[in-house]
Amino acid sequence: MAVSTDREFLTEARADIDAIDAELVKLLAKRVAVVDRVIAIKAEQGIPALLPERVEEVVAHARQEAEANGAPPDLAEILYRALIAWTVEYEERTLGR
Repeated sequence: MAVSTDREFLTEARADIDAIDAELVKLLAKRVAVVDRVIAIKAEQGIPALLPERVEEVVAHARQEAEANGAPPDLAEILYRALIAWTVEYEERTLGR
């Protein structure tokens, strides 16, 4: 009997994770749309893609948000550093640098 309940829970949990993942992807798309606007400004003003002080500001904010919301700050930092690395590469490609 417990096996059936465990499997049902696992199925429900996986559905919850899938729904959260779909929302995360939608948020990523929104973030990239904003990045595209930032690229236009950077191109116009000659601002480089990589601004190390901004990277550290974003990572620190992500860690604070994670901690405030019960998520592991180290996980937030790892994810945001990967997201920022991708974003900088994307900006550099788009800016032609």
